[in-house]
Amino acid sequence: MSTVLDGKHITLGVTGSIACYKAIDLASKLTQANANVDVILTKGASKFVTTLAFAAITHRPVVTDVFDPQSELSIDHVALAERSDSIVIAPATAHTIAKMAHGLADDALTTTLLATQAPVIVAPAMDAHMFDNPATQANVRLLEERGVTFIGPASGRLASGLIGKGRLVETPEIIGCISAALGRHGDLAGKKIVVSAGGTEEAIDPVRVITNHSSGKMGYAIAEAARDRGASAVLVSTPTALPAPYGVRMVNVRSALDMRDAINHECRDADAVVMAAAVADWRPVSTADQKIKKGASNEWAIELTKTPDIIAGLAADSLVKVGFAAESQDLIANAQSKLVSKGLDLIVANDITAEDAGFASDTNRVTILDREGGADDLPLMSKYDVGVNILDRVRPLFRRDIS
Repeated sequence: MSTVLDGKHITLGVTGSIACYKAIDLASKLTQANANVDVILTKGASKFVTTLAFAAITHRPVVTDVFDPQSELSIDHVALAERSDSIVIAPATAHTIAKMAHGLADDALTTTLLATQAPVIVAPAMDAHMFDNPATQANVRLLEERGVTFIGPASGRLASGLIGKGRLVETPEIIGCISAALGRHGDLAGKKIVVSAGGTEEAIDPVRVITNHSSGKMGYAIAEAARDRGASAVLVSTPTALPAPYGVRMVNVRSALDMRDAINHECRDADAVVMAAAVADWRPVSTADQKIKKGASNEWAIELTKTPDIIAGLAADSLVKVGFAAESQDLIANAQSKLVSKGLDLIVANDITAEDAGFASDTNRVTILDREGGADDLPLMSKYDVGVNILDRVRPLFRRDIS
């Protein structure tokens, strides 16, 4: 999978919090995403984790001392600062945040921070009440005014046993924040892209719904791909088991009617819409106020009525419309028919019977059809990469030039 992290130089600053063991996972995940990860350990962090752990994961030397004769920083104090595409401090203690706010440069990390022009991301981790302390809050506000991005801390059980705000946010959220920072000036900057995801739920009674097998993974991946190219991404999602992507505005819906209203609202000023959701074709004519009991009968009939065709009802001339055709037979013929009948610019056809693609899978194999009769068969790839390919074909179709 190729992402915005591919080939980027990320400097990871690790400071003396008990949560710094999680930084090992962060370094690992960034390295797996093909980023070049340089780690700087503060003196406090080295009490919890070792240089060997990070060197083994990143395959790069770890910096601990600005005056270390074996370190490149002993020759050029701003080497990491100049080559970094982003600097991430995770975890960041209250002490380090205070030093950053007041421009102190007394170790390898603060020296690098003071010399860099790269985006700086801070993920705090500290014990209860320390983050909410007025001094820490003043330092955070000062750094935010200077363009530093803070992510977290989260609330929960802390190392001391107290419950409060101070937990380091999870690795996927930090990686999403880094990706958003690196992609903010991408080729879709200034564009609003609306993506739908998940399977709608049509209520029968307060307990039962009519739904489908959609996991939402395809739509979430497209939204992340749009974010990573600088777009303002809006994800209109039904309930799923997936975490909300960092930097993507979420609009939560349940039914097809809910989704129609949300899509219509969001598309008023959008440049493109990608309908990756599996929207129910039918819904109950009426919904029972109370749970329907099983009773003695062996049969139960539910009267259904059609749901609205959401994307066909979007008439904005400036809107690029992309639909999905999840089919179990006659894939291309059915997709071509939908492309025409719904007035789409593109349609993405995928065979839901394939074991390695379609619902719930992390990969997909699709054919992208356009209104001029073109059909591009894509090989099996991650759903994120499918999203990238879709956006590659959306970009030339914008009715207004990208500045």
